[in-house]
Amino acid sequence: MTRVREIVWEVAREPRRLAALAAWSVLEAAPSLVVGLAVARAVDDGFAAGRPMMGFAWLTVLGCSWLLAAAGAGRVVLAVAAIVEPFRDRLLVRVVRRAVRHNADPAAVTRASLQVELARDALATAVTVVRGFAFTLAGVVLGMAALVPAMLPLVLAPLAVSLGLFAWSLPALVRRERAYLLADEATSEEVSGLVGALRDITACGAEDVAAAAAGARVRAQARAGKALAGATALRTLSLAVGGWLPVVLVLAGAPTLMRDGATAASVAGALAYLTQSLSPALAGLVDGLGSSGVRLLVALSRITDSEPAREPVPGEIPVRVEIRLREVSFAYGTAAEPVLDRLDLTIPDGDHLAIVGPSGIGKSTLTALICGQITASAGAVTVGGVPAARVSPVVRVLIPQEAYVFRGTLRENLTCFTPGADPAVAVTALGIDALAGRLGYDEPFDPGALSAGERQLVALARAYLSPARVVVLDEATCHLDPVSEERAERAFAARGGTLIVVAHRLTSARRARRVLVMDGTRLVLGTHHELVAGDPLYAELAGQWELVS
Repeated sequence: MTRVREIVWEVAREPRRLAALAAWSVLEAAPSLVVGLAVARAVDDGFAAGRPMMGFAWLTVLGCSWLLAAAGAGRVVLAVAAIVEPFRDRLLVRVVRRAVRHNADPAAVTRASLQVELARDALATAVTVVRGFAFTLAGVVLGMAALVPAMLPLVLAPLAVSLGLFAWSLPALVRRERAYLLADEATSEEVSGLVGALRDITACGAEDVAAAAAGARVRAQARAGKALAGATALRTLSLAVGGWLPVVLVLAGAPTLMRDGATAASVAGALAYLTQSLSPALAGLVDGLGSSGVRLLVALSRITDSEPAREPVPGEIPVRVEIRLREVSFAYGTAAEPVLDRLDLTIPDGDHLAIVGPSGIGKSTLTALICGQITASAGAVTVGGVPAARVSPVVRVLIPQEAYVFRGTLRENLTCFTPGADPAVAVTALGIDALAGRLGYDEPFDPGALSAGERQLVALARAYLSPARVVVLDEATCHLDPVSEERAERAFAARGGTLIVVAHRLTSARRARRVLVMDGTRLVLGTHHELVAGDPLYAELAGQWELVS
């Protein structure tokens, strides 16, 4: 809960906005100060005393207070928004940053799209009702103190009991709201997984199993919802004690108060304070905090629970980038067959290696291990003697088959890793002058308007400008024509550093200094000519490439 408190208390660090909210709240709460006095004085000093104009004057004061309240209420909405919207932005940045810096889990999208908005709406409601109750209570206390001070104990004592009872019920509400939110997340995750696997489920005839799994999640969510509804009963009791018991006590004590000098109009004024101001404000507080306040705490706790205990340690930058894999095995799941089994490989600093093999044999898995995106099930992967997972991201860059280009300008896309670099250097090296001329360096463009090959060229140029000393191209040129592919690979080879290419064409293997052949049971390493002459699988792949080309 420490992080939750830190997030909430960030709201209190904006005194100007809080002061503006308080100032407009005073105007909005004007009727809570005036209503009882106006009613009592209108009767005692006006209509009952035969002075109707005085009575109407007091009623006019009450009407003016409502006009002030209307003006203040409009400004209160804006003042609350000025507090809540920056809070939402900070929270969203926090969630997105966590998802980007760490391995995002399937619920990350739910937290970003649902829980952040839930927290924002809940905070707005909580601020509104707490502020409204506080200023209304102040107005009622001041008004009743001026009207009939003896009535205050009849109001404040049950109100204190009511607030204590409500505070006592909050932990149970938080627990049950949290259980409901967890059940909702579990249902969302289960259904999303089933939707993505509909074809497989149908092909395997597993419709009943899938329906049972989804149904179990839905039933668990329904049970959590019923438990949450049961916990709200104390809110009704709290409202009855604090909102309506004072009315009963004032009515019961009216004869005694009137014998001590209070008038019937004073009692009516006190009842006006209770029924028109205090009771609605308490109802808003109990309902608002009992629902939105609890949701705020639960949503923030779910967001912060998913955060790591500490920020990741900055990656190490080795002096040399020799890549070593020693007895490395990897499987996608404890019961799955290993994709890589006891693999040994050394890639010297500055090497140009092509990786070839049948589809699904583990080429992309190998590159992911080298880049530290996944961790070996057994064995060790090091870059310059440093475990791959601890190496700084600036040392390596991986370009996958589906290149990522973000909305913005070409300059922003090419220099995001190296701000201030000259994009023309990469444009010239890769020969994409025509594309750069069409897009322009500083004109925003829609990535969807680019072809798959053009997106690959932009991603390659970005990697070329990056400070990475290890460049991994995982079929990153598959959408390029052979001439563009050759120019790109030769540019990276001349750039310096280590170049690893998952080959899409035979020509990529021919250009490499060494070729690694993966066939699932063994690894064969050699030059193109050595492998054509001595390795049957490579010779077969080379023949297939020749036929395709």
